[in-house]
Amino acid sequence: MTGIKEQIAELTRGTEEVLPEGGLEAKLKEGRTLIVKAGFDPTAPDLHIGHTVLINKMRQFQQFGHEVVFLIGDFTGMIGDPSGKNATRPALSPEEIKSNAETYEKQIFRILDEDKTRVEFNSNWMGKMDAAGLIKLAAHHTVARMLERDDFSKRYKGGEPISIHELLYPLVQGYDSVALKADVELGGTDQKFNLLVGRQLQQDFGQKPQIVLTTPLLEGLDGVQKMSKSLGNYVGITDQPGEMFGKIMSISDDLMWRYFEVLSFRSLNDINALKKSVAGGMNPRDAKFELGQEIVARFHSEAKAAGAKQEFVSRFQQGALPEEILEVTLESQAGKLGIAHLLKDAGLVSSTSDAFRMIKQGAVRIDGQRVEDRSLQLDAGTTHIYQVGKRKFARVSLT
Repeated sequence: MTGIKEQIAELTRGTEEVLPEGGLEAKLKEGRTLIVKAGFDPTAPDLHIGHTVLINKMRQFQQFGHEVVFLIGDFTGMIGDPSGKNATRPALSPEEIKSNAETYEKQIFRILDEDKTRVEFNSNWMGKMDAAGLIKLAAHHTVARMLERDDFSKRYKGGEPISIHELLYPLVQGYDSVALKADVELGGTDQKFNLLVGRQLQQDFGQKPQIVLTTPLLEGLDGVQKMSKSLGNYVGITDQPGEMFGKIMSISDDLMWRYFEVLSFRSLNDINALKKSVAGGMNPRDAKFELGQEIVARFHSEAKAAGAKQEFVSRFQQGALPEEILEVTLESQAGKLGIAHLLKDAGLVSSTSDAFRMIKQGAVRIDGQRVEDRSLQLDAGTTHIYQVGKRKFARVSLT
């Protein structure tokens, strides 16, 4: 049996806040199985590793014997989460939500223990609530309090429209905690307001309020913006092994440790030992190899992870990557930048003509893949390792 201190050390690893202070320890001291909830709106067909920060945390609770509820927000998905948004989100159709939800169910069990995971849909209770019930629910919150939310406040002050249904979102998410009798709710830092609404509603409905545990939003491959499919700076958990490994290898050395902290299943002691090895002279690339293999193995297999590493090394001529790679950040033009201009602006070639010549000679590679299209356009929000010839490398983040 793992002690409470050891549980807290792992469960709070990589977290931003645990509210209220001391609340998690008090819950654990009750000595019972806790109901741990995390909700995901099925707004896109596939998950990326940014989503798995929360799922990994669910796995940790699961390993300590607690009951985890993977809540698919098929009802809230029809509203559209306004958190962090500067405009009303378009509503998804029931068909889109159903299709996306089905893929989520398949993907989460690459991390969670299927036999110990409860999958719920909030339409099971919200879909049965009539208009009178929704009005009673809305009576538990005020417009003034709702406008304290940072994103709503900014939109209101800026004259941007806020639809009435958006104001219902925090209430519906909060009521999910009432319906599930949650002891702990996990969410990103952008969900803090909604999670606290859950605490309030539980108290209003005569329940003990849940503990709120927030995790930071994982930076994408560019190391700057939140990982997002729309920005192109993501690692999809359905990416092919070689693509997934190459994306992990493209991150900066500093970002690598951030990924280790929130994505790796290795213990904190192991990670600290690895940091000491790098500080003592170990090539950071070798540590990144270990991270890449762990992530690929999780979503594919150990054999495919080893193959992805070998493929990557072979592409770069048996590990001919330099000890240090130049870090470059470039601005895109209307969200894109042509390959020739990118190579020139990154200092890898002297001119766009030189870039075209090197592409024609087959001397230009992106993450080890030879570039043949002279008109290739790179998307903003992406980070890749660019190589020209045998000796020129740069890790370029396009904003």
